[in-house]
Amino acid sequence: MFSKRSIRSQFLLQLIIASAVLLLLFSSVLYMLIKQNVYDEKQRDMLQIAKNISTYQSLSMAIHSSSDAMFNVSLDIVNVNSKKSRVESIFEYKKGNSYYLVVLYPFEQLENTYIEVTKEITQTKKLLNKILSSIFIINAIGFIIIIIYAIAFSKMLVSPIRAINRRLSNMNEHLIRPLDVNELPDEFKELGKTINHLLGRIQNFVKYQKELFIGAAHELKTPLAVIKLKNQVVMIKRREAGEYIAAIKQTNESVDEMNKIVSDILNIGREEGAQLELPVCSDVMMLLKRKADDFALLAKSQNIEFMHNLNPASYSATIQPKLLNQILQNFLQNALKFTNANGKIEFNSWLDGADLVIEVVDEGCGIDESEDLFAPFKRFGNKSGVGLGLFLAKSAADALGADIALRNRDDSIGGTVASLRLHAKMYCSR
Repeated sequence: MFSKRSIRSQFLLQLIIASAVLLLLFSSVLYMLIKQNVYDEKQRDMLQIAKNISTYQSLSMAIHSSSDAMFNVSLDIVNVNSKKSRVESIFEYKKGNSYYLVVLYPFEQLENTYIEVTKEITQTKKLLNKILSSIFIINAIGFIIIIIYAIAFSKMLVSPIRAINRRLSNMNEHLIRPLDVNELPDEFKELGKTINHLLGRIQNFVKYQKELFIGAAHELKTPLAVIKLKNQVVMIKRREAGEYIAAIKQTNESVDEMNKIVSDILNIGREEGAQLELPVCSDVMMLLKRKADDFALLAKSQNIEFMHNLNPASYSATIQPKLLNQILQNFLQNALKFTNANGKIEFNSWLDGADLVIEVVDEGCGIDESEDLFAPFKRFGNKSGVGLGLFLAKSAADALGADIALRNRDDSIGGTVASLRLHAKMYCSR
């Protein structure tokens, strides 16, 4: 039974139907042409006999001029009472098991008189039936050959997909290799490139997940070891109440550090949940302006100048707003964290062609561009933090299909430029 969801099955079914219709039409047209040619030849011979009789007024002269055509032919003179003009007519009839072809030709000497030429065509009929049977047998064999070829051809068409499927099914998180696009047919190269892009993202995800687990274990192990050591020191001998209180405060500080790590790890889970939200058409500029207002107040409280130049006035894009908010939050928080008092932060956006570029420029300590800046637990500068913010921002940008980048400022002031590019394909008209 053919599956409605199988492209191969649909291809085979349509090819079978098309081949059957084509062969039926071909057989019918071929048979009609052969039959018409045979009948035309016999009709010409019979008309020639009638014309000779009418011209020569003699049966012997008609037989002499077309002796071969007189085989199985009978002649007669008949009267036809008709008011219609005198023209020749041709018709066929059956008598018993025999078939006859009749030509009536006007006899010019007598009014309403026709020369009737009758020829038995039973053998011709049998020959035409054999020809028809042979045509259908040949076409049936051809139809079977077409079906066999179609099955083999359709199998060949889906073989690249099956090869890709085998390659992918044999992969796991420890053995991910890109497909060799050059080995694929031209029609499947774009698919291969898309799969390789997806495999690259999976590799990065697996890599970062491993780094995340290892980093989380390391970050949690250190404060736990400190807590244990301090408790052991405190328990060695009796101490004053104030010393116990100081030890407990240090323990609480270590617990707070661990809580922050756990909170950031939970944020990763929340972000992955946000990636599953359906994208909606949102005005990105409204979100940028709200962020600018919020962080302008925070910057003022830290005696930092916050400047923003957000263009265009409106830009609608199909996005998950929570993911975009996660990226902007990270950019602006890092800028505030690393910019000293009396420094300046710039928050800008502009159109680059049909793409929207968002940029945050700070006056901080800059970055080491040779490092993988988006790996988990990567820290820069001497500020506190777990080092998961940029990891979260990169994951959100990948989920949005946007490009994220970090670089050092190229002027004498120093600092970092964090940018996000929303591509034109995300644009939507409200």
